[in-house]
Formats: sequence, structure tokens, C-alpha cells
Amino acid sequence: MRLFGNLLWFFLGGIIIGLAWFIVGILWCVTIVGIPVGVQCFKFAALSFFPFGQEVRYSTAAVSLLLNVLWIFFGGIEIALTAAAIGVAFCITIIGIPFGLQCFKIAQLALMPFGATLVPAGAYYR
Repeated sequence: MRLFGNLLWFFLGGIIIGLAWFIVGILWCVTIVGIPVGVQCFKFAALSFFPFGQEVRYSTAAVSLLLNVLWIFFGGIEIALTAAAIGVAFCITIIGIPFGLQCFKIAQLALMPFGATLVPAGAYYR
């Protein structure tokens, strides 16, 4: 089911979202100061290409909290609201609910990208 969901997601919009995040990550990595943000954009791209079967785990480090607060003011709110709006549109139909849930996962990651890691679904990591 994961393979089918990822393929359907990829061709119905995941490729566009993933490429957008990948290009933004490259642009952020042009400057040395922006490399941490660029790395997080690459995480967004990986999740946006194939979200089914991946979970997001968050750390509670103080540095991550500070960077997440700064990220919210410099782009996180817009990305999260866009992903949440698309998720609501997907959830209007019963068939679109799994895709809407993936959009909500991307919206949450857009609010708190620093300290987040992508792990296989159901895997136990500390």
C-alpha cells in the first residue's frame, strides 16, 4: 500500500512540491549561513516526494527550539498554512483523507523543521 500511495502522491503533486523544496534548499545552501536551513529544506523535499511510510520524530534540544522560532518568522507560517489548506481540501473527500493527513504532516514539519528526523514508519528510534 505504501508503494501505491507514494506513486500516486508523486504523480499527483508530490513531484512539484518536492522539486520546489529541493530548489529552495539549493538556494539556501549558496550562503554558508543558510546551510542549516538548506539541509532542512532537503528533508522537506524527501518527505514531499514520498511521504507514505515515513514518520517525523522531533528532538527537544534548546538550539532546535531557538532555530524553529526564527524559522516560523522567516517562512514557516506561509508554508504550513499552504500545506494545511491543501490538506483540508484533500480531506473533503473520503478518498483524499490519506493524502490530507500527509499534507498535515508536511505542515507540522514546516513549523518545526529543526531537530526533526525522518524515520521509517513503525521504527523505534530514540
